[in-house]
Amino acid sequence: MNPTLNNRAGGMLHSLSSFKPLTLTIFFAVFSLVCRAQVDTIVSNNTKIACVVKEITPDAVKYTYPNEDLLNSVYKTTVQKIIFKSGRVQTFAEATSYKAINGVMDFDKVTVTVVEGEVKGLYKLTDVSSKAKGTTVFSSQERVKDRAYRKLKIQAAMFGANIVYLTNQRTEGNKYGGYFQSGSSAETNLTGIGYSNILPDYDKFKQLVGTKTEFTTVRKYELGASDTDVSQDGLEVPFTVSNVSVENGIVLITAQLKGENNNSIFQLASFTDTTFSVAYRHKGTAYNVEVSVK
Repeated sequence: MNPTLNNRAGGMLHSLSSFKPLTLTIFFAVFSLVCRAQVDTIVSNNTKIACVVKEITPDAVKYTYPNEDLLNSVYKTTVQKIIFKSGRVQTFAEATSYKAINGVMDFDKVTVTVVEGEVKGLYKLTDVSSKAKGTTVFSSQERVKDRAYRKLKIQAAMFGANIVYLTNQRTEGNKYGGYFQSGSSAETNLTGIGYSNILPDYDKFKQLVGTKTEFTTVRKYELGASDTDVSQDGLEVPFTVSNVSVENGIVLITAQLKGENNNSIFQLASFTDTTFSVAYRHKGTAYNVEVSVK
């Protein structure tokens, strides 16, 4: 047979063989887009839910999964937005009002609420409490209260919480003493629960640290019950990780922090491309330690 004809035939066969996978790829890509366009998408925390939105109530978004009749719901406080199959996007102020806490010094971004409904569906991270007392009977009651709220927010930020549900507030004004009674200065006591609308992503954190187990700390924050403010110090000591697990969405790190023999379980508060922060308590004092990934 003519060699030229052989080459042409081989080329045609090669083109046909390569055409089939390409056609299948295009088909599945178009099919995927068509299927996606036939459903709504709820963007909630770290997840995207492909579904059919049925109803939006004052508290929740109700939906069904494709080809199912069972009605599911998710709290509006956790929903960032809904991308409807029509292309319309609806955002929710409940979720977008929360600000990300990337470190302890972001404590000013923490919101304090007395409305329980505002934390429905959010993740409980830690119990928080604070106490502030004036130095003399002439201390400003408002300044004492502000200091107590500041400490409450700092403690929440140490654990990565961006909203605190205040469960109790007790404030006493200055009491001036007399001949038979000593005076007392203004005092505010607060207790609450720290929540967040989003948690550190377990899978992304595992990718960040990989198989590495030996790390070095960078900084340590400390806030005791009687402290007037948070203290921070540079700290360069080994942080040896033996296990990383997740419990109810919260990432827990089993590790040994040199010089700290009273704690082996640390709660992941936040992480970046170069560092991660863990929080823990000991005898009423809250700690946050920043650790270098490098």
